[in-house]
Amino acid sequence: MSSIMLTEIKEADLPVVKEIYDWYVLHSTATFHTEPVTIDELKEFIYIGHPRFKSWMVLDDEKPAGYCYLANYKKRQAYDKTAELTIYLAHDCYSKGIGKIALEQLEEHARKAGFKNLLAIISGDNDRSIHFFEKNGYFKCAHFKNVGEKFGKVLDVVGYQKEI
Repeated sequence: MSSIMLTEIKEADLPVVKEIYDWYVLHSTATFHTEPVTIDELKEFIYIGHPRFKSWMVLDDEKPAGYCYLANYKKRQAYDKTAELTIYLAHDCYSKGIGKIALEQLEEHARKAGFKNLLAIISGDNDRSIHFFEKNGYFKCAHFKNVGEKFGKVLDVVGYQKEI
């Protein structure tokens, strides 16, 4: 039986995070970046050492299987109890239960940090992610139509929320 755990991301992990993320950039609409990112660009949304908004490597038997993080929903004090969460699994790590375990651990970290609401912002055509969040107790709370374009396709963005 494999062991799934989260460890806080360190600078040395960023090349692995970049490799995982860039796969999605080049092969999916899960992210709206259209070109591979630099390590400096990653640091704009992957927080290292932040007291509340943390980023973690998802490890499966101590090997990188993805990463996840909590980020500001908006940088205003009134949103201090809300965080946006993101999970990216390596493209060969689907359907193994890794995402569910990572989400449970991420939610526990969020509770301990004092968050009450978690938001997942998802490309409207990302059926796998939408199904995953619905299956784990998130409900659709927003739908922005035709707000992005990638690979010649106009895309919606949907928001899912869970009160924890």
